[in-house]
Amino acid sequence: MLRHSKMMLLSSLLRRIPRQMGSLRAMCSRQEDPEMKDLLDYIDSLKNYEKSGVPTGAGTDSDDGFDLRRMTRLMDHFGNPHSKFKAVHIAGTKGKGSTAAFISNILRTEGYSVGCYTSPHIQTIRERILLGRSGDPVSAKLLNGLFHRIKQDLDQAIKKENGCISHFEVFTAMAFILFAEENVDIAVIEAGLGGARDATNIISSSGLAAAVITTVGEEHLAALGGSLETIAMAKAGIIKQGCPLVLGGPFLPHIERIIQDKAITLDSPVVSACDTGNRCHIKSFSIHNGRPCQICDIEIQIMKNLKLSSKLLDVKLQMPGDHQLQNAATATCVALCLRNLGWRISDESIRSGLEHTYLVGRSQFLTSEEAEVLGLAGITVLLDGAHTKESAKALINTIRMAFPKARFAFVVAMANDKDHVGFAREVLSGVHAETVLLTEANIAGDVTRTTPASSLRDSWIKASEELGIGICHEGLEEYSELLKEKEQSVSSESNLGDDGKTMLVTESSLKGCLRTANKILTRRGDEKGVVVITGSLHIVSSVLASITG
Repeated sequence: MLRHSKMMLLSSLLRRIPRQMGSLRAMCSRQEDPEMKDLLDYIDSLKNYEKSGVPTGAGTDSDDGFDLRRMTRLMDHFGNPHSKFKAVHIAGTKGKGSTAAFISNILRTEGYSVGCYTSPHIQTIRERILLGRSGDPVSAKLLNGLFHRIKQDLDQAIKKENGCISHFEVFTAMAFILFAEENVDIAVIEAGLGGARDATNIISSSGLAAAVITTVGEEHLAALGGSLETIAMAKAGIIKQGCPLVLGGPFLPHIERIIQDKAITLDSPVVSACDTGNRCHIKSFSIHNGRPCQICDIEIQIMKNLKLSSKLLDVKLQMPGDHQLQNAATATCVALCLRNLGWRISDESIRSGLEHTYLVGRSQFLTSEEAEVLGLAGITVLLDGAHTKESAKALINTIRMAFPKARFAFVVAMANDKDHVGFAREVLSGVHAETVLLTEANIAGDVTRTTPASSLRDSWIKASEELGIGICHEGLEEYSELLKEKEQSVSSESNLGDDGKTMLVTESSLKGCLRTANKILTRRGDEKGVVVITGSLHIVSSVLASITG
């Protein structure tokens, strides 16, 4: 009962969150910096798999496979800057970005100068490279200056490789050059796809402080061999001789066995955040310093392979959800591994680093002022870039904990290489939505990978049929008729959404989606509900651009 009361408290307090996202807005400017035009034009002329989609077999030994030797030659051309700093290398289907952010903040709190390289970005490509003790995105001036210094060398390298060097390879090289030139103490590096053949996997055992595998799921299934087993083997490719491996999880037993076996062959000690000796749980939700947070206990007690221990009680995580607690526990295990290797990292720095981690577009609640800009006055708005069935399940678990009795409208746009039916199944089976509004968003600034709203509609209808869940999918007119019937048969105090069908609507624009969501959630004068905008970080980017533009 106490927990239920605190969950309801979160719903009401969210409306009073003060505006304090100035630094985040600075990161999310609607357009890239004009002085970076030459750089952006240059890398946009290269092969970009984020725009075109990852080819089948890209992460395997096939004709479509990424060629790590090409990246090796490129880095050799620039004097192997990746050999000049220590690194934490992170692979995994989900949780890489959050785990990287947690680890980076822990290290910065301790006073280290940290480089952090992640992808994709929300609004500006500068977000992919964070530098120094502040954790700010690389400045346009620094990034542009580097580009003009190395452009001639890039031209030569690209010519030698017959134009095969990709957008991701060039930007990864630039990140590593900056980390070396800025003398970072350590870099936290997120793999782009898979692990073994990813461009980031040029890091050698001598440069690797720790490897991390967060999760193994079915995203990019075709590109990584067609099964969970081949995906696990690809991600296990980041394990290096004698370097500790931290597992996030939870994993299916046979998948974890694949990874563990690879670690054994390389004499790599394995630390699992899901070890039976660990105890991590969410105690409550509240508002702290004007932001929603979950109060958690994170107790790590590992007595095999490496002896690690830490007891952190009442940690205030700004990123809600069981999955974010798991990412925080994984980051804590990484910090303890680094401490075991001689890095100075206190429990106080771990706690503070975890508590000050916040990512745009991941379980992000908008302020009341921002919601009003979107035309959603009085409505709670949650942004989350979930785009797999696993991340959809995590999102649903989060909103069920935070809003046990709320009325929901979902706004969804997705890329064309995702499991649309699986995503829809998790949402429909996990929470009752009064409406699901399906729309389209450019993916990586291009329409090539955008899924038409009509195709998403077919996937959601299929998911509802598989689940035996009734939905209206003929449009607003049918839904209006349904509401009239219900209003005639039940009292005005009843919650019409509790036993009603979910309305499925396709909209051509984000603005249209928000207008329809507002109309549905405000049709009665009581609690107005929650709008959840999800399916891709790219629709999240569109929302933030409409606020800041």
